[in-house]
Amino acid sequence: MTVGALVAGLCTAGTAHAAPNLSVSTVASGLDHPWDMVVAPDGVILTGERAGRFVAVMPGGQKKSVKADLSKIFAVKEAGLMGLAIDPRFEQTRRVYSCQAESTNGAAVSVPGSVANLPLPWPNTGQVVNVVSWRVGADWSTMVRERNVLSGIPLTATGRHAGCGLTAGADGTLWVGTGDNAIPTNPQDRNSLGGKVLHINANGTPAAGNPNPSSPIYTLGHRNVQGVELHNGRVYVIEQGTDSDDELNLLRAGANYGYKPDRTPFIYDESVPMTDPVRVPGAVDAIWKTGKPTMATPALQFLPSSGWGDLNGAVAITAQKGKHLQFVTLNEQGTQVVRTTDALQDTYGRLRGLGVDRDGSLLLTTDNGGSDRILRVKPA
Repeated sequence: MTVGALVAGLCTAGTAHAAPNLSVSTVASGLDHPWDMVVAPDGVILTGERAGRFVAVMPGGQKKSVKADLSKIFAVKEAGLMGLAIDPRFEQTRRVYSCQAESTNGAAVSVPGSVANLPLPWPNTGQVVNVVSWRVGADWSTMVRERNVLSGIPLTATGRHAGCGLTAGADGTLWVGTGDNAIPTNPQDRNSLGGKVLHINANGTPAAGNPNPSSPIYTLGHRNVQGVELHNGRVYVIEQGTDSDDELNLLRAGANYGYKPDRTPFIYDESVPMTDPVRVPGAVDAIWKTGKPTMATPALQFLPSSGWGDLNGAVAITAQKGKHLQFVTLNEQGTQVVRTTDALQDTYGRLRGLGVDRDGSLLLTTDNGGSDRILRVKPA
């Protein structure tokens, strides 16, 4: 058993189990920091490199660079071309969404849906995170930018804690996880889109069920949400911790997940707990957390309910710093950990993006830079 599995077992009610026997093969190679991926109904796997390139892997294995205007990508440290989501009606719309950091080129930036129901101007810092809609060509050779679905997700020039997880629900709404930009007030500031999970319609307006009907904010008190997943009517996010407690959180509308790094005025104090019920009354604790040290967890994906044996329906979680694949099995209600298992420890380096292919196999991307791959993982 690895140290990561032991820590995870101690920090939850679940029991740590030995690594499963898995079969791993390469789907595509020659990539550079592929951040996320989606699988289209026709079997094409679309990924995006953080520095600004879309790559499609055809069902036959051919890899093609997709022509798209990514000239405004702001690729600094954690920021760049980030989360991807596919329209549930893709066969009719040919639409894909991306979450990407961009240079504003001096243009004004505003945040829609403030508490006062008025646009809230952000300082012109030169960069911003946008949720963008794209139309994909029939042969996957081009992607045409349609519009910004949502703009005004803040980002500093350092690119730190940029987020930005993205997924689409069956109803066509979008869920967006954002980072707090290492700004001490952002996670608890309801007038900032940083350190939040947002829920919006495909036209960018706040989705039904948000606590404030005029705001896209669904939950607050987050540090750096890079993965969002919907499962059995529930919303889960994976969040990167400080030196302690990467977190798997189960969301409920309006809940506060307790990160409040402004203990000292104007200082980003990361010595505070990831979930701080003392300074944030009512803070909701994670359903799974790593303890110390953290693994740097950027993505989560629920496995299919069959074909994976003891791992049926488990949550797969990638680890960058931890360099392994973590499996967390939840109870039937999806609220408590039953068991934890890890695999591929120190085998493929840093792991980032996750997806499930049409055959039920798990797809994952490496994040080592320069010679990254998309891997296919199955039970052996």
